[in-house]
Amino acid sequence: MKQTAIFEKNVGAYEKWYEDYSEVYQSELAAIKEQLLKLPENIRGIEVGLGTGRFASPLGIKEGVEPSEAMAEKALKRGVEVIDGVAEKLPYRDMQFDFVLFVTICHFNSIKDALAEAHRVLKPRGSILIGFLDKDQSVARQYLAKRHRSTFYANANFYSIDRIKTLLKEARFKDLEFNQTLFGDLDEINNIQIPKEGHGEGSFVVVKATKK
Repeated sequence: MKQTAIFEKNVGAYEKWYEDYSEVYQSELAAIKEQLLKLPENIRGIEVGLGTGRFASPLGIKEGVEPSEAMAEKALKRGVEVIDGVAEKLPYRDMQFDFVLFVTICHFNSIKDALAEAHRVLKPRGSILIGFLDKDQSVARQYLAKRHRSTFYANANFYSIDRIKTLLKEARFKDLEFNQTLFGDLDEINNIQIPKEGHGEGSFVVVKATKK
């Protein structure tokens, strides 16, 4: 991941964001959970770039990959088994998991390599889930406008829906399904939002796709 050193040095600020924007965070969780509930029960999955476990732990994901030692320590305390590694070179054998979750693609060195690795470690007809900020919606535009003074987003890459569709198809995924949340600017979101099917309105989008 691009900004491992930045995350390593700013764990407190990272955690504080989730406290300050609790309704935003819970809305994102709800959108991811809605897509996860479409998968079969009793399956094994990982989160890649799991940070402090803010998503993996409440979603019941027991293991994952994180390159920042300081972030991984927090995730371990939240009950997540953490392996040191990066999205572009996952430390797992082929066809090992039923699903892979990404929620930090804007910080990957190479999203193409990350998608190829997700495809490799997934079982046949396994699922990839990606939660991301739509480049064309308000929250990503907010971050882009102030990226020059942002700790975490100075070097982030945001993606449009069309770009994600293209990348997933190139990586040999199919049957894309989308939902969305975060309707409005960050500081306007004061309640947990119910996710809505599709894309084009909400800033945070979750796509589920199946390995060909």
